[in-house]
Amino acid sequence: MRFEQYQRRLDHVLASCIDEKPVQDPKQVHPVELAYIGDVVFSLYVRRRLLPVSSHVQVLHDLAARMVSAVMQARAMDALEGDLTEEESRIARRGRNTKSTVPKSASVREYRQGTAFEALMGYLYLMDQKERLHQLMDRSFVLIQQAMLAERNKKK
Repeated sequence: MRFEQYQRRLDHVLASCIDEKPVQDPKQVHPVELAYIGDVVFSLYVRRRLLPVSSHVQVLHDLAARMVSAVMQARAMDALEGDLTEEESRIARRGRNTKSTVPKSASVREYRQGTAFEALMGYLYLMDQKERLHQLMDRSFVLIQQAMLAERNKKK
């Protein structure tokens, strides 16, 4: 996208968000948008889980950034896949198959699997399935925590 196009879109979005718009049916939301929401939801969840443990913001930030990385989200998604409902699997598949630019910090597979994870979290949030969302986030947090502890122990 050219800079001028980007600026026009930016202006349009800023002007359009003055009035609150109704959220469309989550089943119709593009997987990238679901992932955008899911990233925010899981990031907030992780930060809230970490906050009571430490008041050192830099430590909290570093841990949270690693926990919400595509690499860690991919690990969580790998572990969750067998326990998803048919609808959840469909949403995750849509997220995984979405075309996007992969950063250097993750492999293509990890990035796509991480996007699947985020899309699923975003979908559950928008569908107001709080109990299921928290169940999957709780489990994911523990899986990611264990993976990070194992990585740290290997380095010692």
